[in-house]
Amino acid sequence: MPTTHTHPLQQLLVDELRDLYHAEKQLTRALPKLVKKVASPELRDLLETHLDETEQQITRLETAFEKLGERPRGKHCDGMAGILEEGNALLQEDFDDAVLDAGIIAGAQRAEHYEIAAYGSVMAWAKALGHKDIAALLDQTLEEEKAADKKLSALAERSVNRQAVDGGNGSATTERSNGKQTAAAGRR
Repeated sequence: MPTTHTHPLQQLLVDELRDLYHAEKQLTRALPKLVKKVASPELRDLLETHLDETEQQITRLETAFEKLGERPRGKHCDGMAGILEEGNALLQEDFDDAVLDAGIIAGAQRAEHYEIAAYGSVMAWAKALGHKDIAALLDQTLEEEKAADKKLSALAERSVNRQAVDGGNGSATTERSNGKQTAAAGRR
């Protein structure tokens, strides 16, 4: 049985949805910057695909707000802001391409884990409050976040980490040219 908006758990649900809404909006601004920095074509494709998913996740959140009779708006998400700030700091480092890709995967997984925890909670609260339709929307996003995390892990384990070990010894660096990797002697 759905409860009224004044129920404290529903207030918390709306508050956390606002936090997630802002988190997803932050990601739509950050992911294109990461895509430009990656050397691995497979990682680039994964990040671009997740950007498309993130835009769909924003639409789902807007639908959830509508179903709750709330205006879609964000509340500053300090958690995602901190994760993205760490990612920006990584991009300023002078790492070999493969090492940078490994770091980008780690940062992306931090964001995924944050979202997995948050979406799991809000989905459970929506269910408890009787909002099965909203819970289903949130569950769809939760499953996408879990899948993205698994794909990032698989890519890291299958190739990127190995390339970082093999190429990250400082003997050569690489430069990016229009998204393609080329070998170059010396520093960037």
